Amino acid sequence: MVDIAVVGASGYIGGELLRLLLDHREVRVAAAVSTRLAGSRVDRVHPNLRGRTDLTFVAPESLGEYDVLFVAVGQTVGLELVPELRSRAKVLIDLGADFRLRDAELYARHYGTPHTATDLLASFVTGLPETHRDELATADAISMPGCMATASILALLPLARAGVVAGPVTVDGRIGSSGSGVRAEQMNLHAERSGAMRVFAPTGHRHEAEITQTTGVDARMGATGVEAVRGAQLVCRVPVREPLDDKAVRKLYRLQYQGEPFVRVIAQRRGLYRLPEPKILSGTNYCDVGFATDPDRSTVVAVGALDNLVKGGAGNAVQCMNIRMGWPERLGLEFPGLHPV
Repeated sequence: MVDIAVVGASGYIGGELLRLLLDHREVRVAAAVSTRLAGSRVDRVHPNLRGRTDLTFVAPESLGEYDVLFVAVGQTVGLELVPELRSRAKVLIDLGADFRLRDAELYARHYGTPHTATDLLASFVTGLPETHRDELATADAISMPGCMATASILALLPLARAGVVAGPVTVDGRIGSSGSGVRAEQMNLHAERSGAMRVFAPTGHRHEAEITQTTGVDARMGATGVEAVRGAQLVCRVPVREPLDDKAVRKLYRLQYQGEPFVRVIAQRRGLYRLPEPKILSGTNYCDVGFATDPDRSTVVAVGALDNLVKGGAGNAVQCMNIRMGWPERLGLEFPGLHPV
């Protein structure tokens, strides 16, 4: 049995990690860490875990040593915390933003603050099995990509790797309120967000850098907050070097994702859900990807959708842990979703 600790366990991502890990047959959740809720029961803030655990939150100073340590803390908090925690576990999986980018100058540009742990950047492997599976098998430090970056990368990857992208790609992100985290600001209160479609990043969203780092495409990204609680959907307009019809594009997607356990190609001519829809992915570790072609076949519209807290966060992290520990990749992640929701 592998001992696990979750730092930042009182947040939405932390709660999802606990939900998944408590049902994982190979692990024991030894510690759930929260600075502000130390001493409180875990199910006080994660009511879906009532009857599933008697854990109470512990303070960071109570941490011991573990086989795997998940760190789910806010932007820049990890700059100080991750270096302190690195020696506490054989494997550290960081779900924050601070170790996603390999270029410290790029980090400073997108996050507005200098990177203060540059000596660790090269030691982290990107936590995306579909692009880094071989490296993850031996990685001791793993950085999980952002939720909208994950969906964008997986939507764009077949086109990028085929070398058909002709220029800058426009990425339009839509995300539910849970993407703002458990300590959201006033703009994400229900009274302000309900009924709104708020364009909170019209240009220059920070996930641009992650998308470019992994796919090599020049990504130009904006993002809108929508009324859903869970879910992210990314619509990417991709100019192509030569005309491509649906059959040719479908072949690229099928070749890229054949055998991938958590990526499904969804591009149908009939039905209620003809392209990827986050609503039916709630609670699952799937990322659905699909596409459509413009009538003149000069542009492919690539679409990716996922649950931002699962394949966009906690579930993807568990998938990476499974790979690193040599376990079946689907272990603890089999939930297929619900319909209707």
